[in-house]
Amino acid sequence: MQEIWIDYLNALDAKALALTNDEILDAVSKALDAQGRGETVIEPRVHLVPESSDKGHFNVLRGYVKALNYAGVKVVGDFVDNYKVDLPSELAVLNLFDPNTGVPKAIIDATAITDMRTGAVTALGAKYLARKNSKILGHIGARGTSYWNVRLLDHLFDFDEIRVHSRRPESRDAFAKRLEADLGKRIIVTDNWQDCLKGADIMVEASRLPEPAPLFKTEWVKKGAFVVPYGTMSALEFDLTDIMDKVVVDDWGQCGPGKPFGALRRHVDEGKVTAENLHAEIGQIVCGMKPGRESDEETILFWHRGLSTTDVALGAAMVAKAREMNIGQRLRFA
Repeated sequence: MQEIWIDYLNALDAKALALTNDEILDAVSKALDAQGRGETVIEPRVHLVPESSDKGHFNVLRGYVKALNYAGVKVVGDFVDNYKVDLPSELAVLNLFDPNTGVPKAIIDATAITDMRTGAVTALGAKYLARKNSKILGHIGARGTSYWNVRLLDHLFDFDEIRVHSRRPESRDAFAKRLEADLGKRIIVTDNWQDCLKGADIMVEASRLPEPAPLFKTEWVKKGAFVVPYGTMSALEFDLTDIMDKVVVDDWGQCGPGKPFGALRRHVDEGKVTAENLHAEIGQIVCGMKPGRESDEETILFWHRGLSTTDVALGAAMVAKAREMNIGQRLRFA
C-alpha cells in the first residue's frame, strides 16, 4: 500500500496561521455558495449527551464540499462550566478525508474553526439580510463564537454602537475588554437583555440557557431589524416569528421537525415555521437563487445551527495556508 501522510494542525498552529477576516469570510462564503448550488452533502448533526444536556454534550457534524474535494467530520464538545477549569466551553477536532478513496488527509484543532465559521455565517447572513446602514449591534452571550460574531459583523458594518451582555459580570466585562482592544472602539456593557437588544439594527442571541426561557421579547424588535438567535435552548417569545417578513435558516435538514435543541425548536415542532413558509436557506441566497433583503422595511430572522460544510471549508483553507507557511506537522498514517 502507498504511504499515507496526514496534515496535523494543533491549536498553536491554528493561531499562528492568523486567518484574516476576509480569508474567513471568503472560505465560508464559498461553502454557502456550493450548498446553494447543490454541490455539498450535509448530514444532520447527531449528539452524544454523556449525562444531561444542561451540563454539556457533543455535536458530531458531517459534510462534503465537491469544489474542495474534501469530506469532513467534526466532533465538538459544548460544556458550559468549562470556565471553572480554565477551558473554553467548546473544544473540537476536525478530520478531513479524500471523498474518492476515504484516505484521511488532515487532523485539525477545530476549536477556533468552530468559533470563526459561526461568526462568519452570522456576518454573511447580515451581509445579505440586514439593512446596509445598520449601525447598532446588540449581542447576548460571550462564548467563543460571540467574539467572531461581533468582530466579523463590525468588519462589514463598522458599527457606531456595540452593546453586549452575558449572565456573568466577569464574562461580559472580559468580553468587552477584548473587543475594545481588537476593534479599537468603545463597547457598551449592559446588565440586562432589554438594554442590550431593544432598538438595535442587528440583534444576535447566543445565550447558554439550561432550559428554554422567553427572555428575548418580541416588543424590542423594531421594524427593519435583523435578528439572529442561535442559543442551544430557545430564549425567544413564541410570537417573535409573527412579526418577521422573512425567516431564513442555514439548513432545513437540521432545523426541521423532530430534531433536538435550537432557538426555533418549538416554532418548528408546533408548525409555526415550516418548509412551506420558510423564505430560504442562506446558501440559496448567497448563490443568487433566492433574494435576500429586498427593502429596508423588512424585518428578518436568520436561524443557524452550524454547517459541517463551513467547517470543511475553513479546515481546507487552513491546510492550504499552513503548507504555504510551513506550519504544522506531517504524521505518518500508513
